Amino acid sequence: MNVVNQVFPSPEQFQEFFGAPEDGPFVMVNLLKFHDKAQYEDGSEPDLSGREAYNRYGVEVAKLVRELGGQIRYSGPVTGLMIGEVEEMWDAVALAEYPSLAAFQKMALSPEMHAIEHHRKAGLAGQLNIRTKPAPGI
Repeated sequence: MNVVNQVFPSPEQFQEFFGAPEDGPFVMVNLLKFHDKAQYEDGSEPDLSGREAYNRYGVEVAKLVRELGGQIRYSGPVTGLMIGEVEEMWDAVALAEYPSLAAFQKMALSPEMHAIEHHRKAGLAGQLNIRTKPAPGI
């Protein structure tokens, strides 16, 4: 299994993800890897950690998620690995529930998201975003 953390989807990934059929609510699993130090494009905040920069984004994006009818189900640091092997462990996990693919896309492309995106970019070394659906009957 090849695992590649990225900060942004490729154009092909973006098209495939948002071109999928609408099928209602979903939970996005976010596996997050932070820079040791924040990397703002303008060089500001040199003493801020990547985690601290990303947390600035996280506080604001949680508000956007709630405004569209979703919620942050969980957010916390990775503290260990019980099964499997990875070359480098992720730093944090977040689970965000969205009411629909259309709602997620609206948020992702909104001016409000654009206004906070620099904190995400400054903090993240990379991530995996995994879209999930609840199993029937659970």
